[in-house]
Amino acid sequence: MRLKKNIPLIDQHDKNGFWGGKFGGSFIPETLKKPVEDLTKEFQKLRKNKNFIKKKDFYFKNYVGSPTSFIKLENLSNHLDGAQIWAKVVSEANGGAHKIYNATVHALICKAMGKKYIVGDTGAGYAGKMLSMAAKKFGLKCKIFMGAKDIIRQKPNCDAMKKNGAEIVPVYTGSQTLVDAVSECMRYWVSNCDTTHMAVGSTVGPNIFVKICGWSTSQISRELKIQLKNEFNNIPKKIKLINCVGGGSSAYGFWSEFIDYDKRQVELIGVEAGGPKNSKLHAAPLSRGAKLGILHGAAAYCCQDNEGQIKETESISAGLDYPSVSPIHCFLKDAKRARYTFATDEEALNAYKLVTKFEKLNPSLEPSHAFAEAIKIAPKLSKDTIIIVNSCGDAKKDRDILKKRLGKY
Repeated sequence: MRLKKNIPLIDQHDKNGFWGGKFGGSFIPETLKKPVEDLTKEFQKLRKNKNFIKKKDFYFKNYVGSPTSFIKLENLSNHLDGAQIWAKVVSEANGGAHKIYNATVHALICKAMGKKYIVGDTGAGYAGKMLSMAAKKFGLKCKIFMGAKDIIRQKPNCDAMKKNGAEIVPVYTGSQTLVDAVSECMRYWVSNCDTTHMAVGSTVGPNIFVKICGWSTSQISRELKIQLKNEFNNIPKKIKLINCVGGGSSAYGFWSEFIDYDKRQVELIGVEAGGPKNSKLHAAPLSRGAKLGILHGAAAYCCQDNEGQIKETESISAGLDYPSVSPIHCFLKDAKRARYTFATDEEALNAYKLVTKFEKLNPSLEPSHAFAEAIKIAPKLSKDTIIIVNSCGDAKKDRDILKKRLGKY
């Protein structure tokens, strides 16, 4: 399984929509084939349209807040006494997370297609919050599907969605988390696709949704590439780009401009949710040997039992609590371009404590998993190695969990 040079990874699929011949595709009911085909044609047209790109760039700069900062975590680096640790502070973006890029593009597509309603799914609440913000900005009616369990543990983002005028639909089926929210969102769209646009909140789902999300979030690595050249005059010789991985949208956005580089120069490290230390439950299909399965319209590695049924997952991080992963990350893993590992709940909490002790940074529980890996490997590396963590979310949404587990926020 090989990657192609000078072709965006989102476009390296075959005519049937599969990356590497087996990941992705569009496993959808007959009733969704036409709306998916229509959306595919519209997106392919819009991504080449100079006026649409100009509009997207305008809102990224003046609404999203691009570019976000690239900073050295000097105190943390000195404490660990190894590699330099830097952060791309994507949490500075409007709304506090990377999900605003995808939400903004979906709202613009919705407007371009002449639809007035937009619907989406959410786990940590970031995708829902950002979609509600974009809907309000562009005058769209918004409905968000969210697992009942996640509604309880992510109250701040739910309050923000309601404030923005979105309707939150609680999902009580299954594990009452993101996996069930995505399923219900897709069921709703089947019945309402003539008037409603669906935004999938990550690089998961049928092929076209992977492509739209990947195209949107790649803004992160475009910025980082410029910032690296400004800071070091060139791309340094030893870089490790570390990102948390749930569905995989922030990781793809963080890595996309660097995939063509030799992995000895730019190593890509994805950190999944290992779940509680003493539990068999986790959300780490790539790093803990999951098998190929089909979920939410795409073929990818999925946490499943011996009969092929999707297994329940568990993570302190609602945004990583998903039993599958983007087909793009499955492709990167099998092509040996990216390395995937996991951090437990406890390791993520300890990383959050250490980062906030030494730096004026407040990473949510999702990027705290990535910081856990950075903290683990930094002392073993030389000082000319540059570790960059995508701090892709702010911990305001996690304040109740952090108070309960750490006694402070």
